[in-house]
Amino acid sequence: MRLLLSLLAAGGVGASALRAQTPPATTIDADGPAEFSSTETETTALIHNHVVVIGNGIKLTCDNLKVISTRKGDPTATLGQYGNIKYMLATGHVDILQGDREATGGRAEAFPAEDKLVLTENPTVSYLDTNPITTFTGTTITLFRGQRRAVIEGRTHVVGPVLKDLGFGQPAGGAAPAAPAPAGTDGK
Repeated sequence: MRLLLSLLAAGGVGASALRAQTPPATTIDADGPAEFSSTETETTALIHNHVVVIGNGIKLTCDNLKVISTRKGDPTATLGQYGNIKYMLATGHVDILQGDREATGGRAEAFPAEDKLVLTENPTVSYLDTNPITTFTGTTITLFRGQRRAVIEGRTHVVGPVLKDLGFGQPAGGAAPAAPAPAGTDGK
């Protein structure tokens, strides 16, 4: 599970509180049923109804979770050992908190082999260590692991700290510019 959610880079605010609750292993709790099935090469987990995953400095909550991972160990065992995660799909009220970042939306797909996380269905990515909190929204937001890079598709909306006044429109010396003369006059 560590790789599947480490697609968001670790940060500062909230990280120490989350690390304090992080157990030595990944834990998954849900209010509903779960189904685990294996083939000789992979294991699929389907977990339903208010799923909470905590591990390695990350907390993921969602309505439903599907995880496909490679399978290790004896291929004839009823349930194999988990290997690397190949694909993860979280749906319904998705919230991923890691360090100073929070990602929310209706759907999150992790593609570990490509080191990317794709958020859709009203996605938002927030940086919690800015004042005010910096927030990005769009139709689709793709986050790239280890690159500190996000691609926002569709209508983009960003809310962040106030930009510094760069002084445009002010003459040298800082005095305010004179008001323009009313239209149709010679300014006298």
